[in-house]
Amino acid sequence: MLLVLLQMLVLVCGAQPRCDPQIRGMCKPGVEEKPKCTDILLSYCDDMPYTSTMFPNILGHTTHKDAETGVEYLLISVVESLLGGQCNPEIRMLGCSVLAPRCEGNKVLRPCRSSCEAVHKKCSHAFERIKMAWPYFLDCDRFFVSEQEGCYDPLDGLKDQEDEAAQAMEVPELEQAAEPIQFTYNSNSQMIGILKKTEDRCSEISRTYSIGRSTEGRELLVIEFSNSPGEHQLLKPEMKFIGNMHGNEALGGQLLIYLAQYLCSEYLQGNDHIQTLINNTRIHILPSMNPDGYEVATSGVGDSNYSDEEGNRYNSRNVGRNNAENIDLNRNFPDLTTIIYRRRRQKGFRTDHVPIPNNYWFGKVAPETYAVMKWIRSIPFVLSASFHVGNLMVSYPYDLSKHPRGENMFSPTPDDKVFKLLARTYADSHKKMSKEISQSGSSNADCQSTVLNGAQWSSIAGGMQDFNYLHTNCFEVTVGLGCDKFPPEEELFLSWQDNQEALITFIEAAHRGIKGMVKDEEGKGIKGARISVRGIRHDITTAENGDYWRLLTPGIHIVTASASGYTRATKKVHLPALMPTAGRVDFVLQKAPPDSDLQEGENIFSSMSTYERFDPYKQYTQYTMMADLNQQREERAEKPWWWNYFVSIGGPAPTWLLKRH
Repeated sequence: MLLVLLQMLVLVCGAQPRCDPQIRGMCKPGVEEKPKCTDILLSYCDDMPYTSTMFPNILGHTTHKDAETGVEYLLISVVESLLGGQCNPEIRMLGCSVLAPRCEGNKVLRPCRSSCEAVHKKCSHAFERIKMAWPYFLDCDRFFVSEQEGCYDPLDGLKDQEDEAAQAMEVPELEQAAEPIQFTYNSNSQMIGILKKTEDRCSEISRTYSIGRSTEGRELLVIEFSNSPGEHQLLKPEMKFIGNMHGNEALGGQLLIYLAQYLCSEYLQGNDHIQTLINNTRIHILPSMNPDGYEVATSGVGDSNYSDEEGNRYNSRNVGRNNAENIDLNRNFPDLTTIIYRRRRQKGFRTDHVPIPNNYWFGKVAPETYAVMKWIRSIPFVLSASFHVGNLMVSYPYDLSKHPRGENMFSPTPDDKVFKLLARTYADSHKKMSKEISQSGSSNADCQSTVLNGAQWSSIAGGMQDFNYLHTNCFEVTVGLGCDKFPPEEELFLSWQDNQEALITFIEAAHRGIKGMVKDEEGKGIKGARISVRGIRHDITTAENGDYWRLLTPGIHIVTASASGYTRATKKVHLPALMPTAGRVDFVLQKAPPDSDLQEGENIFSSMSTYERFDPYKQYTQYTMMADLNQQREERAEKPWWWNYFVSIGGPAPTWLLKRH
């Protein structure tokens, strides 16, 4: 036993000492394997002007798998789709130069800062349009170096390809890259951002302007398209679109945002049809008349301010329908239709330019309604459409039934033929509407497809389209876009396709009928002259400089121009069925002798002084103060439409993609 113990002691003493980090000198550093150049295995980087890379890369990824599973690589793999094809392949190749940097002689070479700065200058606006921050790993100062430090150009060869392509095909100077339309829902602040960017992109043909603020201080922003934005041009008709009058009917506002982007892009792309339309029409688009209700509807959170009069909470279907004061904006306009019904048996009664009764101002007038009324009165609109959801249909005035008990009943205006033509113009150009009208008729009581008189469908008082017709020259119809107030985002593109041609065709309808000038013998335009059509008890009036537009159906019409202090002038007009633009009919009125009978003119023209009275109790100051108190209210934080895609892979949220991070 003693012998065995001695042998073991000898073996232990002769063994190599173990490495003990606690004892100095007991450990010798191991031989580490130095990084070497390796093949590029990232599929989105296989077209780089080099074939070898090295890990760790510039960002610190130790293997190609680490780089491949990171958000940075995910971004460069989808950046072409995100930016709508813009800046491709520059962004992708710039990202690859950081994720898979060039390797020569087992050394990493860094990309040139000058290349990064050039791409940043060219492409930063593309990231701004989708509300994405410039990627941190494309920081030109942090990850790129100067030529003096031995950099390489990651876009080497790309410039040669671009030069060859430019020589092979000349691109017209006016043609610009198409602006990608993101078919997603936008918050009110995002809507305003899109309109502002559209204005910047098409500054020669568009401008944005505010018509007021909502109850909670949100801006009611309009975008206008014209070859002379901000200016009324003689004989150029003005038309408008209004969306989100009911805040929970989101589709209309989204379609109008898409329309604004479409008009801008197509004009810049050289689309002759769109260019002609914008050059000859002044188009005004208000995507959201009820931004407060819309924000509540999109947030899905109820608020006590949105309860009904009995104190019951709205169900989820109705949350956001009304404004922040719980006012249904499409019941809040002056009820001028009732006034017309009361006067219809009076001799010589008219249905145009009906003054707002004084008692209206003692009621609860929403600031949104107030702003739109002032807007309608300030611009000589010819045509208008507002967008709702609930049925696939187009309805036209009157909205209020003439039935003594208010039951639904066909209640036509004097311009019923014109309104039916306008409604059919939209419906027949809609991809689904005319087909479904013919197939379903009125068999589905819950969601019907039709072209119908508003009062025959659902009688309401204080509607916006009746106010347009009875108080101004504007003819407005209401477009129902379907039954789903918030269709899934994947269906927004299909909805745009269904309505795109109808929207454009409806704008063209502003050029139906006749237009012209009413002047005196000295050639000066007469403001407020009346244009009457025999058989239609509804006149329109001339604008500031004497120009007018009168929507009419094809056929023969007897048209008369009259003005206070002038003799009347009458002309016979024939409008062919396929006339592509409004017929030009001018009038020259002669001064009437002092002792002559000016006939019915004096009573009508004297009533215009009453018509000019608006807001006699200075409600505007009250609404402005209310809006100013709420203007600074912080809006709900929103994530961009692409955010969920990047967080779905797991791991820390890539907040560096957010502009406000």
